Amino acid sequence: MNKQWMEFVESIKRLYGKDFIALHEPTFNEKEVEYVTDCVKTGWVSSVGSYVTRFEEDLAKFIGVKRAVAVVNGTAALHIALKVAGVEANDEVLMPSLTFIATANAISYIQAIPHFVDVNIETLGVNPAKLETYLEEVAELRQGELYNKQTNRRIKALVPMHTFGHPCLMDELDAICEKYKLVLVEDAAESLGSYYKGKHTGTFGKVSAISFNGNKIITTGGGGAILTDDEALADYAKHLTTTAKVPHRWEFIHDEIGFNYRMPNINAALGCAQLEKMPEFIEQKRNLAGYYENIVTNIDGVQLFKEPVNTRSNYWLQTIILDESYDRNEVLDFLNNQGVMSRPIWTPMHELVMFQQCPKMDLSVTELLNKNVINIPSTPISEG
Repeated sequence: MNKQWMEFVESIKRLYGKDFIALHEPTFNEKEVEYVTDCVKTGWVSSVGSYVTRFEEDLAKFIGVKRAVAVVNGTAALHIALKVAGVEANDEVLMPSLTFIATANAISYIQAIPHFVDVNIETLGVNPAKLETYLEEVAELRQGELYNKQTNRRIKALVPMHTFGHPCLMDELDAICEKYKLVLVEDAAESLGSYYKGKHTGTFGKVSAISFNGNKIITTGGGGAILTDDEALADYAKHLTTTAKVPHRWEFIHDEIGFNYRMPNINAALGCAQLEKMPEFIEQKRNLAGYYENIVTNIDGVQLFKEPVNTRSNYWLQTIILDESYDRNEVLDFLNNQGVMSRPIWTPMHELVMFQQCPKMDLSVTELLNKNVINIPSTPISEG
């Protein structure tokens, strides 16, 4: 690699003040220690405790939804979100091929079928115009429900994913769902703190899912949450995620197959402390994006991906896009060898062996981005 790339590496090392920089690390201080210690001292560390309720209430208030149901991870959140939204076995669910595997896995848990759609360059999320043209060709409405004319299966839902925290074009996607009678279920796993036209992601769908994995903008260790304004759906989601147990002082009565997806109180305690620092984290992330924008301009054929128009992104993972003159793997090899942890975007879902037979549209933009997108160190810092 040339001198420009060496200067890029040196700039990142100066910024972080160390020789090895991880892709993303959690940031903890005394508040997390205080809350977690309180859990340990009281003995309320498992699936019941005051911090779970507090975290759900604080999270719902921060995002601007009526209810948040805390669960063990983001995949579990999306699984239950799809189930309470009415997705059933053998339904098709429209989703981007350019996403983390959790999106496709959650659909598969219900024995539904992922139906892969393309993204656009401007948002890295589902391309509304291309999707609508595609649906006009392959789908039709029958008695108020959308069906795939080729497979004769019902197409029940659309699951947009806000890639690296950058919001999708939600107005256009919401209009498509309205026109084609689709349920909108947002995969907001990466976008806590991101806004589309002033409205927080995860508030557009009938129900949505968010993640608090160790590498997210805030973490509960592992963890996720189901978001909705529908009180009945929230109650049902809470019931399903607590093994569908009917409340009783001592009897163990379960009224349907449920899931042990409860978030432990000790994890929720961590989340409460982290959530208090969200404004600080977002500001640090945005400062970091500004720093990267300045140093990336010095490298030929590379640009920093910036938040789309009408959005305010949390910049969860900083992203650079290479032009066709680069071999992505050579850049990754160089950066990682220099101690700057970097990674490619996910292998597109339609290329994975278990999903190769799933229905899909033309995915040319997805395949292009797979060749030229790289994530670089994104841990929030106080300077930028």
